[in-house]
Amino acid sequence: MGKVYVFDHPLIQHKLTYIRDINTGTKEFRELVDEVASLMAFEITRDLPLEEVEIETPVSKSKSKVIAGKKLGIIPILRAGLGMVDGILKLMPAAKVGHVGLYRDPETLQPVEYYVKLPSDVEERDFIVVDPMLATGGSAAEAITSLKKRGAKNIKFMCLIAAPEGVEVVKKEHPDVDIYIAALDEKLNDHGYIVPGLGDAGDRLFGTK
Repeated sequence: MGKVYVFDHPLIQHKLTYIRDINTGTKEFRELVDEVASLMAFEITRDLPLEEVEIETPVSKSKSKVIAGKKLGIIPILRAGLGMVDGILKLMPAAKVGHVGLYRDPETLQPVEYYVKLPSDVEERDFIVVDPMLATGGSAAEAITSLKKRGAKNIKFMCLIAAPEGVEVVKKEHPDVDIYIAALDEKLNDHGYIVPGLGDAGDRLFGTK
């Protein structure tokens, strides 16, 4: 059964306050999202397996640990998820990056897949799907479904801010997926925005309206 992890690290909470603030401009917003993504990546990789190798320090031979050849993939949900990729790559530069693009059908309000590009060795990789917001949960659940259809077996989902409704949707549709959150907010409003949230993450990242 997938677990839900809410990060309470002081640095993450501090930076998240300024991410939420309406007075934070595009440049600073982008930098803060990047920094929080790095801090979250530090936590999300805590269970990576290690193996022992022999090295030589300036003083003597020594046995030391390295990550045991784990193949990782980062999958941002377009477009806002792009804002979290570089922060993760700073810690894991060897990870491959795929992309999942979804739009909401105006009639059904359901997410529709329009673009998927993944690393060729899908079945061998552990994937981290990233999106700043987990609101209704529709896009996150559909993105995870897209990966599973193509052979992905080990998937985690990571976001900055989540609504309880979105968490429940992902848990229900993908009970095997762990969810990593910087803040679990109060609710969704009538327009599907997270309250108090941070507004539209894509617009604030890319300076659009």
